[in-house]
Amino acid sequence: MVSHARWKFARDEKVAQGIAESPEVERRREEISLAFDLGQAVYDRRVALGLSQTELARRAGMTQPQVSKLELGGTVPTVPLLARLARAMDAVFRMELFGSSARVRFTDLDGDTPEAAGRASGPEELEGPEAVEDRAPRVAQG
Repeated sequence: MVSHARWKFARDEKVAQGIAESPEVERRREEISLAFDLGQAVYDRRVALGLSQTELARRAGMTQPQVSKLELGGTVPTVPLLARLARAMDAVFRMELFGSSARVRFTDLDGDTPEAAGRASGPEELEGPEAVEDRAPRVAQG
């Protein structure tokens, strides 16, 4: 699987060369980016809570491979699954959309994000498409 940062670099390189993508390719890239953002938000919250993938899977009624695939951006979860994950992680799920940019995160029930989570997935301030940040590839751990 190609990392998010790698395909984003390849896309930016093509744009710089004046090579335009079809609307279908652009739509698919946005979907992949959202899958990565959602997976990163689950990973960040799980790690902040000190949970293994297996424990999160048990709490959310999933399997460990399903959690791994989700965290790696291999699937876009449904709204009911996001609700189950939020309950399993004692969190509120938040998603802000602006054009093709997204900010997704799980926060404490009182609205705070645990410091151990590092950063929220997505741009800190949504100012437009240029606000999207590169994310280093992560390794899912069980």
